[in-house]
Amino acid sequence: MRKKRVANHNARISNIVLLFTLFLFAALLYRGGVLSLSKEVDGINLSIFASNRTTRTDVILAKRGTIYDVNGEALAQNVYSYTLIAYLEPSRGEGNYVKEKEQTAKALATVISMDESRILELLNKNVYQTEFGTSGRGLTELTKDKILALNLDGIDFTETQKRYYPKGKFLSYTLGYAKANADGKIIGEMGIESLFNESLTGTDGFRAYQKDLRGYQIANTKERIQQAKDGNDIYLTIDSNVQFFVEQALEEANNKYNFDELNIVVAQAKTGKILGIGSTTSFDPNIKNISSYLDPNISVAFEPGSTMKIYTYMAALETGKYNGEETFQSGVYTTSDGTRIGDSNRAGWGTISFDRGFALSSNVGVINIINRYLDRNTLLDYFKKLGFGSKTGIELSKETAGKVNFKYETEVYNAGFGQGILVTAMQNVKALTSVANDGILLEPYIVEKIVDSDGNIVLENSKKELGRVASKDTTDKIKDLMQTVVTEGTGSNYNMPEYGLIAKTGTAQISSENGTGYLNGPYDVIRGFAGMFPKDDPEIIIYANLKRPKPNTANALTYVIKNVVENISKYYNIYDGQEPDSETVSYTLDSYFNQPVSVIKERLEKEGIQVQVIGNGNTIINQYPASDTVITKGTKVFFLTNGSEMLIPNFKGWSKKDVITYLKYANIPYTVEGMGYSTSQSISPNTVYHEDMNLTVVFEEKYPE
Repeated sequence: MRKKRVANHNARISNIVLLFTLFLFAALLYRGGVLSLSKEVDGINLSIFASNRTTRTDVILAKRGTIYDVNGEALAQNVYSYTLIAYLEPSRGEGNYVKEKEQTAKALATVISMDESRILELLNKNVYQTEFGTSGRGLTELTKDKILALNLDGIDFTETQKRYYPKGKFLSYTLGYAKANADGKIIGEMGIESLFNESLTGTDGFRAYQKDLRGYQIANTKERIQQAKDGNDIYLTIDSNVQFFVEQALEEANNKYNFDELNIVVAQAKTGKILGIGSTTSFDPNIKNISSYLDPNISVAFEPGSTMKIYTYMAALETGKYNGEETFQSGVYTTSDGTRIGDSNRAGWGTISFDRGFALSSNVGVINIINRYLDRNTLLDYFKKLGFGSKTGIELSKETAGKVNFKYETEVYNAGFGQGILVTAMQNVKALTSVANDGILLEPYIVEKIVDSDGNIVLENSKKELGRVASKDTTDKIKDLMQTVVTEGTGSNYNMPEYGLIAKTGTAQISSENGTGYLNGPYDVIRGFAGMFPKDDPEIIIYANLKRPKPNTANALTYVIKNVVENISKYYNIYDGQEPDSETVSYTLDSYFNQPVSVIKERLEKEGIQVQVIGNGNTIINQYPASDTVITKGTKVFFLTNGSEMLIPNFKGWSKKDVITYLKYANIPYTVEGMGYSTSQSISPNTVYHEDMNLTVVFEEKYPE
């Protein structure tokens, strides 16, 4: 009986196990059916999941666009370095791996700094691929090309890129900087690099292929490639030669004088183009030794001082009531609340005219002008009409609007001579365009054009008139007054009659950091300069300021301005219009295509134009500058001829712009060193160029006699 119960018990257990097994088998069959018939399980796309387990996708990084100056000289660009790799796996197929290891080791040893025996040791490793340590990393394009020329099987490279600024601290605040992130993508973090990051970046591509267990491509399998779309190139209005004049003057002043900071902006008066901009607080974007991330000419607002008298006088002139011969008592003025406001010469110059008060920069004169011709609202509205208190809209990051607001009597008087308001250097440049253009205000700009990777222009800027803010009579009078400043007033140390420089100077106290009152240290001032030249038809606008000049440093600003003016005048052949020269100083070029070289050369040289003939042909097939361009005497004109023989001219004394123009049209490869004007060249003048020649032209900070 006992045995029967045990048997029944065992039978029940067997039945339970059997049923569980059948249930489990059925569940597995059901799950298998679901997996085989469904595209998605538990929210996972099975097709994509399987593909990802066998497919590898490598990103093809788009090349970041280059930033150029107006002449096409690279200011910010990508540079590449390469890592040498060797594939050792025979399954990659014939020609795709290193088969002849001894021969490969011997060839590579002639290029990279590694012994042949060590290279062979690496090539004999039992791995899919190998690298060559520090000897195979950071290779230049030239070294890579040398290795490729060896035509070795199984040799490949990986590429890395970084942002490089070939001129160091040159134009640093404007360019800003960009650097690679963890994924190797270069991102702009400051300046043009940041503001135009999306345009410069481009669109990455990819390469998808079948991979083995180690992640390497399976030989002879298909791959899918989407090429990258490279970023756009940006051309600035900056002329590197003008920028060099600015940078050179700032550096020399910084070494010679003792001050906190000196900033300067140079603009083309007729268009609003920024030709040069700099500060002594610059940095090298290659090493990012940055002490301040704020561009002093764009992002920092300050009290400008007496340069604002230009615009107070303009406001008075625009009322139609101003009389420059009217007089006032200079020295000190007492407001209704008892505040005493004085001239720099508190003893005054006696009773003088308003015109004379401008030359001597009389604060009391401004107060009397406000009382007689203006009121608070008229002055405030005029300042705002010129752009003060608003961003200029220039294509630079972190621009500040400053602050122009005044209400009470003393505040209005102070604003009239540039205290108690906050402006930027770029706002001053913008306002000065109205003086230079007979009352028409221009918008300053620094981006000339943007060009995509296919060569299409996607953006092109040009002169933008913002409207009339003054009559020609008003601006003619202001230019006359600015001339008296340099001939018989506070700016007499800026008098440069040969260039027709006119200006208004200014000195402002520095406001305290807590926002109440002013610092009263002996050096707590900002000296300003607002000028243009030549007087009667201005071509160049310059605004500059000097912060906290120490003893014997008062001439630092003068030193910079006079150097920049002189160098720009020589570079652009700018005349003041008053030299005793009756000959024609300007000439409009025609189209000379398909015309005889000798005839056109003789005709232009009679007009005082320097003709440079490129090639030994007798017919003109291209020219620079283009037709309808207005040039001045002494300007070089380049004619490309139908001849194939190219001569290396004597470049001594040529500007970098002229040298590069000649060589580009002649299609002669070149290297340039330094800035300024050419002093030497590696190939002797009058040599016929051959492809095996290497031409280097050296430039220095000097000018031809």
